[in-house]
Amino acid sequence: MRKAARACGLAALLALAGCKAELYRALPEQEANEMIALLIRSGIQADKMVAKDGTDSIEVDKARFGEAVTLLHDAGYPRKQFETMGDVFRSSGLVASPLQERARFLYALSQELSATISQIDGVISARVSVVLPQNDILDRSPTPSSASVFVKYDSRFDAGKLVPQIKMLVADSVQGLGYDKVSVIEVPVAPPLPVSAPPASISTLAYAEAAIGGFLVATGLAAAA
Repeated sequence: MRKAARACGLAALLALAGCKAELYRALPEQEANEMIALLIRSGIQADKMVAKDGTDSIEVDKARFGEAVTLLHDAGYPRKQFETMGDVFRSSGLVASPLQERARFLYALSQELSATISQIDGVISARVSVVLPQNDILDRSPTPSSASVFVKYDSRFDAGKLVPQIKMLVADSVQGLGYDKVSVIEVPVAPPLPVSAPPASISTLAYAEAAIGGFLVATGLAAAA
């Protein structure tokens, strides 16, 4: 009888565990919290698991996995991870040419600006490209500095207020770059719609009820033994 009780209890636990699926892993804590908050507000139950390295993973019901992926994707999650100046210029032990150093600097600058713009309220994602004049003392008419910014933003925010902020930020961050030399392409994104719950026959509740029922049966059998 005790073996039967253990078997029933194990089956209950497996039934309960089997209803979850890992959605994303190796997430920064703040981003994971934002994603879970969005999922819960949209009616999708989500759990956070902390790994040994301090990063987080998110689990959702298997029955709602596809809905969760679509919802987070439309909201711009997971966020793009940008490199910092320190990451780009970390010593590799090799001597770089001036052209390589220039390319690395422009890339690092674009990454830093993209990361900063992505933190502005209403911005979902951003990509910045910067063009700087060549350091040629013989060039009497050098090409002026310029920058282009591609931004996806939440349509609930006013683009008329976002664009000046972005242009001012970029212009003030690049030496010799004028405000009028920063172009911004903005693409509005509609906010995620609330997701309705799936039919009860495939919901987590059904799995939970089955697991609890099995556990109660197992407990009763163990007591009787």
